[in-house]
Amino acid sequence: MEDSALELKAGEIVKIQLGAQIDGFGTIVGGNVVVPKKGEKAADAKVEGREADLLLATYYANELLLRLMVPPGLLATGTEEEKKKASAEKPPSQTKIIQLVDKVAAAYGVKVVQHTTSWLFERNEVEGKKKIILSPAADSTKGEGTPEVGDVWGVEVGMSLGSGKVKDLDKRSTLMRRTVITYGLKRPSSRQVLSEIVKKFGTFPFSLRQLDDEKAGKVGVIECVRSGVLREYKPAADSEGAPVTRLFTTVAITKNGLMRLAAPPTLDLEQVKSDKKITDEEILKILERPLAKPTGTKSKNKKKKKKPTKKAAAVEEESEEEEEDSDEE
Repeated sequence: MEDSALELKAGEIVKIQLGAQIDGFGTIVGGNVVVPKKGEKAADAKVEGREADLLLATYYANELLLRLMVPPGLLATGTEEEKKKASAEKPPSQTKIIQLVDKVAAAYGVKVVQHTTSWLFERNEVEGKKKIILSPAADSTKGEGTPEVGDVWGVEVGMSLGSGKVKDLDKRSTLMRRTVITYGLKRPSSRQVLSEIVKKFGTFPFSLRQLDDEKAGKVGVIECVRSGVLREYKPAADSEGAPVTRLFTTVAITKNGLMRLAAPPTLDLEQVKSDKKITDEEILKILERPLAKPTGTKSKNKKKKKKPTKKAAAVEEESEEEEEDSDEE
């Protein structure tokens, strides 16, 4: 009842995330929406102050991270020697990526949300072995692996106006996901709900509302969560209760560069005003890089000039003769 009574206020930043899968190949997209004032359209809502700093930091950090994921030399131009030299460069290390994203956050006076993670997507698995972890805790798992051509990644960027440290909220979790752990469940209700989950969702996240009987499902998942068969995504927030933003993009890395398979709407920079900006030359140069090769191609089959018909040719010839007679006069 408490959650259903929650009211959004004008100016608040709301995070929305959606996911879908076809034949085990999944995509996730997440974006931010600023609640407009009464009678105001969301597209016309102007954002200023600290909320603007937060949105801009998130936007530019996301654009930076996407460019850092493009394999070195993939989009290189110039002579063959220059392309070869670019391809020989090593991809940025996890430490380097973290440092650059932290610089973007510092430019706008915000913090990267702890444990913000980008994952390799595989079939039936949205959390593969490769991962990039921004702002990892000292005792937490570090990121590993580098993006390569043929990979599909879920790219996440989270920023906060507070400490960036995360705390679990005292609210009921409704989003869950099956793990690879096997366990002999004792309760019939637990076995029944797990059977439904395996059949309908596989290893993809799902909401309790998607179960045939939500009320029975709430009871059945208790043992599943305790035994580790199910993982619950607990509602979380900044430890200081400060506003938080999040962007999530699913991308494919092809031989022609990065392709956004599922991406949030581009931030309207005209509507978001801040007195802060990025001044780091290295970051500015990276942001100028393209994400992919131009796809526009000129039509190879140019239209052939049609030959005039006999009638048109006769008219044209007659016209030329009249012009010659006129010149003689």
